Amino acid sequence: HTYKEFTQKVLPRVKRLGYNCIQLMAVMEHSYYGSFGYHVTNFFAIANRSGETVDLKELIDTAHGLGIYVLLDIVHSHASSNAFDGLGDIDGTEYQYFHEGARGRHELWDSKLFDYSKWEVIRFLLSNIAWYLNEYKFDGFRFDGITSMLYHHHGLGVGFSGGYHEYFSMGTDLDAVVYLMLANYITHKLCPGAITIAEDVSGMPSLGRSVQDGGVGFDYRLAMAVPDKWIKLLKETKDEDWDLDDLAHTLTNRRWDEKCVGYAESHDQALVGDKTISMWLFDKEIYYNMSCHQHETPIVHRGMALHKMIRLITLALSGEAYLTFMGNEFGHPEWIDFPRQGNNFSYHYARRQWDLPERDDLRYKFLDRFDEAMIHLEEKYQFMISKYKYISRKHHEDKVLAFEKGDLLFVFNFHATKSFEHYRIGTDSPHEHQIVLDTDDEYFGGHNRVKPAHSNKFPIIKDRWDNRNNYIQIYIPARSALVFRPLKDLSLIHISEPTRQAEISYAVFCLKKKK
Repeated sequence: HTYKEFTQKVLPRVKRLGYNCIQLMAVMEHSYYGSFGYHVTNFFAIANRSGETVDLKELIDTAHGLGIYVLLDIVHSHASSNAFDGLGDIDGTEYQYFHEGARGRHELWDSKLFDYSKWEVIRFLLSNIAWYLNEYKFDGFRFDGITSMLYHHHGLGVGFSGGYHEYFSMGTDLDAVVYLMLANYITHKLCPGAITIAEDVSGMPSLGRSVQDGGVGFDYRLAMAVPDKWIKLLKETKDEDWDLDDLAHTLTNRRWDEKCVGYAESHDQALVGDKTISMWLFDKEIYYNMSCHQHETPIVHRGMALHKMIRLITLALSGEAYLTFMGNEFGHPEWIDFPRQGNNFSYHYARRQWDLPERDDLRYKFLDRFDEAMIHLEEKYQFMISKYKYISRKHHEDKVLAFEKGDLLFVFNFHATKSFEHYRIGTDSPHEHQIVLDTDDEYFGGHNRVKPAHSNKFPIIKDRWDNRNNYIQIYIPARSALVFRPLKDLSLIHISEPTRQAEISYAVFCLKKKK
C-alpha cells in the first residue's frame, strides 16, 4: 500500500477490529527494497516509494482522528553500509559516525554500527527522534534490534539464562545503554504521552523501568520468547505432548513491574523463510480447503480451533499490551517477501489480501470475527493491565489450563479428542458466572457445542478446589476455550481508567508500494 491507500483502506479496518495503536515499519528511507526497511540510507527522509510527505502526515492525522496512536519502527541500532547514498564513508572515512574496523560492522546484517560514545552521533540520533515527533506527530517508537546495541557481542552466538552477570559485565556497551536512556528521556520530554517499545531478546533487566528509577526508560518490552514457543510447539511437538506447565511459564515469565507486549507472531514469522502460525496449522490446505462450502477436514478443524485459542491465551497472559502483524489475525495464507535478486525481483508476495476476510464463502471471516470479539472483550473488561492473575489448573492428562485474570475466568481445553462434562474450575469469586466468549461459537467458525449454555448462570459451589475458595462446573469441549465473568457490578472494582501508557493493543504494518 501507499500511504494514501493505507489511510483509505486499512485504517478503517484497524478501527473496526478495536486496535488502538499501529506500528509502521519500513518508513525510514532505504534504497534496498528487500531489506524490509532495516538498511536505512536517509534517517530524516521517508520511503518515497510509498508516497509523499504530505500523504504520511495525512495518514497519521486520520489515525489520530480515529483514536489510533501511531508508532514508528525506528532503526538506530545500525545503518546501511551503502557508501553511495547512505552514511557509510560519507566523509571518506569509515569512522565518522561508526566504529572503525571490525567493531563497526555487523557481519550478519551487512550493516554499519554506530559509535554511541561520540557526541555528534548522539546529537544526530536524538535529532532524528525529535524530527519524527515534531514534524510528523508520531506518538512514539518501537526501537529495533537493541540487543545488538546493548552488547559488544551483539547477542550473536550467546545464550541468555537470566543471570545478572550476563547483562552487567565488560560485554555490555555502556555507551549504547546511555544513548537509549537519553533517547527515552528526550522522547518523553518532547511528547509526555509517548510510547516507547524495546525489541530485545536478551531480557536485559530495567529496560522497562523509568530513567528516574535507574532504568533504561522504555514503556514496554516485546515478549519475544512467546512467538518462539508457539512456533516450536507447532513445528516439533505433537498436540498430545504439549507441556502446559512449560507453556504457562513462557507466557508469564517476565520481569516484575516491566510491561510487555505479548504476541503470537510478528513479521519475524511472516517473512519468507519462515511460516506463520496459520501455515503451520493448515499447511497446504490453507490454499484448497478454506471454503465454507467444503467439508471441514480434520486439519482445518484443528487449525481453526488452535488459531483462536493461541491468540486468546496469548492476549490474556503474555503482557500488558497485545500485537498482531498485518493479516495474521485472520490467518493470511502467504508470507511477506519483497523484490530482491533471490526471487527474481518479484512483487507477488509484497502484498496483503485484505479481501479474504470480507468474502462470505471463506473461513478467514471466522478468524477475523474472533479477533475483533477478542479485542473488544479486552476493551470492555481491561484484563490485560490487571495485576491480578492466578493460574489454578495445568492438568497434563486432561490438557486443561484455567486461570483468573482481572475480573474474568479463562478455561482452555487443548485436548484433541476429549470433552469434559461437569468439569470443576476453581475461582475465588463468590458470584455466579456467565460465558462472555466462546471459541466454539458458530459465528467464529465453531460447532456451537456450548451455545445452549451461553445464557446460563453457573452457580458457585462454596468448596475449595485447585487452591481456590469456590468452583463452578462446566462443559468444556475438546480444542476450545471459554471466558466467564462473575455476575456482579464490575465497575466497583476497577481501580482507574486505563491510559495509553497502561494499555495498548496494536497492529504492525509495513508500508510498501505495489508495482
